[in-house]
Amino acid sequence: MITSLLFTLTCCGFLANSQTVVKGFVRDAVTMKPIQFVSIYFEGGKGVTTGEDGSYSIITYRDKLNTLNFSFTGYKKVTRKVAIGKEQTINIELDLAESLKEVTVKTRKRAKYRNRDNPAVELIDLVIENKNKNRIKAYDFVQYQQYEKLSLSLTNKPEKLIKNRLFRNYKFILENIDSTTIEGKSLLPIYLEEKLSERYLRKNPEKDKTIVLGEKKVNYGDFLDDNGISQYLKRLYEDINIYDNNITILTTQFLSPIADMGPSFYRYFIRDTVQLEGIKLVKLYFTPRNPNDLLFRGTMFITLDGNYGVQKISMTISKNANLNWTRELRINQDFEKAKDGRFHVIKSSMLTEFALTKNASGGVLGERTVSFKNFLTDVPAPDSIYNAKDLVNKSGPVTAPDSFWIANRHSPLTTVETKAYYNIDSLKNMRSFKRFGDLVTLVFSGYKSFGPWELGNTNTFYSFNPVEGFKPKVGGRTTPKFSNFIYFDNYIAYGFKDEKFKYLAAVTYSFNHKSVYSFPLNYLRLSYQYDTKIPGQELLFVQEDNLLLSFKRGNNNKWLYNNFLKAEYVREFGKNISYTFGFKNWKQTPAGDIIYKKVADNSIVKDLTTSELSAEIRWAPNEQFYQGKNFRIPIINKYPVFKFRFIAGVKGLMKGEYNYQNISLNLEKRFYLSQLGYTDVTLEGGQIFGKVPFPLLTIHRANQTYAYQINSYNLMNFMEFVSDRYAAANFDFYFNGFFFNKIPLIKKLKLREVASFKVLYGGVRDENDPGNGEGLLKFPIDNNLGNQTTFALNKEPYIEMSVGIANIFRLLRVDLVRRLTYLDNPGIATWGIRTKVRFDF
Repeated sequence: MITSLLFTLTCCGFLANSQTVVKGFVRDAVTMKPIQFVSIYFEGGKGVTTGEDGSYSIITYRDKLNTLNFSFTGYKKVTRKVAIGKEQTINIELDLAESLKEVTVKTRKRAKYRNRDNPAVELIDLVIENKNKNRIKAYDFVQYQQYEKLSLSLTNKPEKLIKNRLFRNYKFILENIDSTTIEGKSLLPIYLEEKLSERYLRKNPEKDKTIVLGEKKVNYGDFLDDNGISQYLKRLYEDINIYDNNITILTTQFLSPIADMGPSFYRYFIRDTVQLEGIKLVKLYFTPRNPNDLLFRGTMFITLDGNYGVQKISMTISKNANLNWTRELRINQDFEKAKDGRFHVIKSSMLTEFALTKNASGGVLGERTVSFKNFLTDVPAPDSIYNAKDLVNKSGPVTAPDSFWIANRHSPLTTVETKAYYNIDSLKNMRSFKRFGDLVTLVFSGYKSFGPWELGNTNTFYSFNPVEGFKPKVGGRTTPKFSNFIYFDNYIAYGFKDEKFKYLAAVTYSFNHKSVYSFPLNYLRLSYQYDTKIPGQELLFVQEDNLLLSFKRGNNNKWLYNNFLKAEYVREFGKNISYTFGFKNWKQTPAGDIIYKKVADNSIVKDLTTSELSAEIRWAPNEQFYQGKNFRIPIINKYPVFKFRFIAGVKGLMKGEYNYQNISLNLEKRFYLSQLGYTDVTLEGGQIFGKVPFPLLTIHRANQTYAYQINSYNLMNFMEFVSDRYAAANFDFYFNGFFFNKIPLIKKLKLREVASFKVLYGGVRDENDPGNGEGLLKFPIDNNLGNQTTFALNKEPYIEMSVGIANIFRLLRVDLVRRLTYLDNPGIATWGIRTKVRFDF
């Protein structure tokens, strides 16, 4: 009742009488083109400037300010009266000043641009030289209040949907249109979230503390995971620091116009000099030397006070930039003068419009706006602030009522934005919308929800292989609606060729009564599984029974029947540190071309049984996830991921046949290379102690599918190489079109270069070499030709490399892969073409 009343009062303006909001556009009266950087201010109050599209928005809380001024060098000043306490739109057309109407400048020849003896470049060099002292990190202590608003909207009014009878129940959503925020576009809000927080920064020892005062976001119920959407959008719309050399936008790095290497990639032009509050400013225009590169174009104002800081910047990307799905991208930042004379950012906004094509009739517009208040420098906060956790949620305002937001927002929501919260809250309860949500979830996730239980994964319902033949499979899992601390998952499958059932039964207990996919994990899982597996095939985020992976090259007849009994305890902590303790009893039975024969007498071993105790520690600082309700996928960023694992095989425990120890270390890191793209690096190594047969050695990851796999060796056959000690390095290079962007005609296709290099060192000690050791098993042979098909890496490393083209049709990557060593092994391919579907911006 109270919430509804607040909403009604807010929409009608009764709770916003102290706020006068004016917005609109400023254009040239003759050409009707938008004018950027027009000064707009209340008589006796502070002001703002227009953005690249001529838009502005200004707010005052002072009841006596009712005169708004518009001024820009070379144009006549305009004054307008405003209605106090209301939200209103005022569009202005500025006339040229009389002294400028008759001025005409002509040139016959365009001067050649060069950096040498260029005043604009000399100025930008001074900005670069003074970057460190203009950064916010230059202060010993900083504290401020930060307000963030992140929104998604459909562009252009969906007239056909509004008139369609099937959507008549959704008119309250489809008619909530904002046609004033962006000129020429009608925006239909579909997502909105807000956050209010206090930030405390300390230089030494370094500390970045955030206290969240309140959070609010739309809620689509079970249809979409709002936290997952929020995490993904924050990865796309990261904080922008113009003083950084590289600015990450849409997971891609752009070179800042004031980067150290800026003069090598940008052209700079001085356009004007102006004066603001007694400080002289230079208006500097910048543009890419190559419009296809990931660079900006726009205008910045630079202070001539000896600090050479940025006072305002507005920039966008070239329409030819090698960026997918992005029709428009704008960034605006306003800076405010601090007490010591330096300027710090007070408002930052980033707007992007996504569309399938440049000429599509509609798209999705995303905007993140961040504003700052109560900026205080070089004043330390109490020690209790710095000694606590880096991120603290205050329990009260996080779920605060609307009155909290009305009182504390840095700028009020529009009427359309306010309605979005309530409209989507009503939408999620509609039965027809729930049915639509179920259908979409089934298509994209492969699961059909029945409340407390989900049927899936549909991608694995059908597969085939040489050992099992046609293999249908059906399964499911419980959801938090069944229980928030006990989870079950299972499946059953049947091979029509081997005439055997396969199955999984698992139960998980969540100690923190949260989903077993939600951070921080804290659960115990018990499972029993009987199924087949290809030794040496490891897939990331893809089920092995996926239909598309049933198609393989070469001899695909090396399989194992596996009986797994597992117990696993997983615990995550706040610093993205986790540990896992486990037990695994594994009975493996060879199938297909794999036969276990003893070296001593050629007798056949039907199966092997091992019992293992394991411990693993994983550290992934600043790790981010796309978090769903029943899954989570890591979002790769610039931070490394470390993983150390120890496994001990125990003879005699539950029929375990061998004693051994296995240690391994893995490091993954993405290195951003600015305009050269980035490189994903994986380093790993391991060693097995003890005498074991070859099935218990490290079977290196191979790939016989036609899909390119990042972490596998794409021209290595299954079970081709084994080791009891190894070291490996994988390098995957993404150049983001840096070279193709320089080639005429080719650059219009927006293709991107990729390459990889993989090297694997390994070996088998004499005690584990079937040629030297008693009590071991022979390496497998080809049943048709009698050739040995499994080898040790003793004489030289395994090396393969590839070059390829990515972003074909914006989705496809094609690699030409070349194997460089062990070319005499039987049944191998030395060349191959592999493909990979990859969605990227």
